[in-house]
Amino acid sequence: MPYAAQHLAQAPTRPEVDNLPGTTLLEFGTPWCGHCQRAQPFIEQALRGRGDVAHVKVEDGPGQRLGRSFGVKLWPTLVVLRDGHEAARVVRPQDAHTVAEMLPPPTSAS
Repeated sequence: MPYAAQHLAQAPTRPEVDNLPGTTLLEFGTPWCGHCQRAQPFIEQALRGRGDVAHVKVEDGPGQRLGRSFGVKLWPTLVVLRDGHEAARVVRPQDAHTVAEMLPPPTSAS
């Protein structure tokens, strides 16, 4: 799955996220957040050619349960899940290398 430019219309539930197979980059933020906008090229670059990584972009904010369940306090927060379990996390990445480094090595299928 390629880089997702848009936030999901409706956030998945925590049980849905916990049951995601394979590797997923879960991104919490908002469309109007300057830090989130600045990180988009880094995220897109890190995911280029990574068909083995799903990108789920979730709009976060007050009252949003999924973000609270992950303890999100600053945007963007990127969480790498492997079969629904947190494997890595970075808050406000400053470059594509930081994002790419948190992902597992590419599989032969990507």
